[in-house]
Amino acid sequence: MPEVITVGEAMALFLSPRTGYLRHQPYLELHVGGAEANLAIALARLGIDVSFVGWLGRDEVGEFVLSRLRAEGVEVGEVRHVDAPTGLYIRERLPGGRGRVYYWRHGSAASLMGPGAFDPTCFDGARLFHLTGITPALSPTARACATWALQEARSRGVRTSLDVNYRAKLWDIKEARAWFEEVLPLIDYLFLSEEDARLWEYKGDDLLKQLVATGPQEVVLKRGSAGAMAMVNGLLVESPAFVVEEVDPVGAGDAFTAGYLAGLLWGKPPLERLKLGNAMGAMVVSVLGDYEGTPTHGDLMGFLHCQPLVER
Repeated sequence: MPEVITVGEAMALFLSPRTGYLRHQPYLELHVGGAEANLAIALARLGIDVSFVGWLGRDEVGEFVLSRLRAEGVEVGEVRHVDAPTGLYIRERLPGGRGRVYYWRHGSAASLMGPGAFDPTCFDGARLFHLTGITPALSPTARACATWALQEARSRGVRTSLDVNYRAKLWDIKEARAWFEEVLPLIDYLFLSEEDARLWEYKGDDLLKQLVATGPQEVVLKRGSAGAMAMVNGLLVESPAFVVEEVDPVGAGDAFTAGYLAGLLWGKPPLERLKLGNAMGAMVVSVLGDYEGTPTHGDLMGFLHCQPLVER
């Protein structure tokens, strides 16, 4: 029985191993991407039973994504194949650390999900349900699916986790804010980056206080190289980042969230959860790919014993 259920869009990722404009790249590598898929793989590598739920197309891209998730130990019994294309995207790594992303997800299989897209009894016995703000941004039906899934999980006594992951290319800021404010009373653990914080007028610990007041038990602010902070039981907890050489920044936020949630499931106190999240994020940015740098439990513990924290 999976401890964690996550619902979303898993996609194929075409990524150049070299820095430079896409037009000059001789070849691209095929990977798996998608925020919920990244988190599911990260948790599975840490030894946590996790199930990914979503729709894939009846195509070779979908088969590739499914086989990759299976190979990583993610439960995929609730994945459905439908007559729509599996989403995919290309990432371009430009000089100076910049990057660009090109998506092909309009009308994708995952964007067609709606209420009843999967059997809600899959929540029975789970300890946690995780969702990101990318899924409701895909389409009106996917938004309805996300709301329905949160309601179903809560009705079955499952704790809920939401990573804001605001994507301006998918929906405008007013539309996004309205949906987040609608579902915040259904959320136990809320995660957001400093970029996500622009959805609200408050900043820093004031924002965390305001968001906790709307329903979540804990609100976590991911601050990249500045570390992370969380509001838990009315107290502000902060943890610095780790010093690493950054190779590819994409996927760090998903890895952080996986580390924090793993600490939660392991019964760790808030400060330790933040430290685990920061370590996971640091390990991911050290490797090319959205999730390839996520560690096993043993590798994570080894990293924590030998890596210095940022001096602040």
